[in-house]
Amino acid sequence: MGRTSDARERILDSSRRLMRTRGYTALGVAEICADAGVKKGSFYHFFDSKQALTVEAVDEHWAEERRALEAVLSDSADPVERLSALVECLIGVQRTDHSESGAIHGCLYGNLALELSGQEPRVRRRLAEVFDDQVGMVARLVGEAQEAGLIGRETGAEALARSMVAQIEGAVLLARVRNDPSPLDEVWPSARRLLGLT
Repeated sequence: MGRTSDARERILDSSRRLMRTRGYTALGVAEICADAGVKKGSFYHFFDSKQALTVEAVDEHWAEERRALEAVLSDSADPVERLSALVECLIGVQRTDHSESGAIHGCLYGNLALELSGQEPRVRRRLAEVFDDQVGMVARLVGEAQEAGLIGRETGAEALARSMVAQIEGAVLLARVRNDPSPLDEVWPSARRLLGLT
C-alpha cells in the first residue's frame, strides 16, 4: 500500500476514471483498489460504501470541472463568446479522449445517471444537483446576453439553459454510442439556433 496520506485521493482518482470508462455496476471495490495501488481495507477506512465513494468522486469531478469552466468564462466580456467557450469546454474532453485513446468515454454524470436511473438515490440526487449547477452557469450567461439584447426574451434564461445542457448531454451520448466525435460538431450551431442567434 502507498502512503496513507494520499491513499484516499488515489482511490478517488481511480474511481473517477474507471467509472467514466467502465461504468458503475461492472466496477468492483477490489478493482478500484488495485488500480489505485491500495489495499481493500484502506477503501473502507475512507468510504463506507461504493455509493459513498461515487458521491465523493462526483463531487471532486465537478469541483475540478467547475474550476475549468469558471476560468474559461472569465476570458471574455461578451456573454455569447463565453457561452461558446463553455460549450466547447464541456464537449472538448470527448474530442481529447478520442484523439488520445481512440474511444469516447462520455460524461461521468450522464453515464452514471443513465446507469443508476432506478437505484442509488444518493448518487442520483448529487447528479441532479450537478446538472442544476451547470444549468445555472449557462442561465447566467443567457441572462446576460438577453440583458445586452443579443438574445430574445421570448423564452426564459433557465429554460434555454436546460435545453442547452440537454443538447450537450445528448450529443455526447450519441458520440459515445457511435465512438465518433462528429455529433459534437453540431452542438454549438444547434445552441445558436435555439438561442435565436444568426
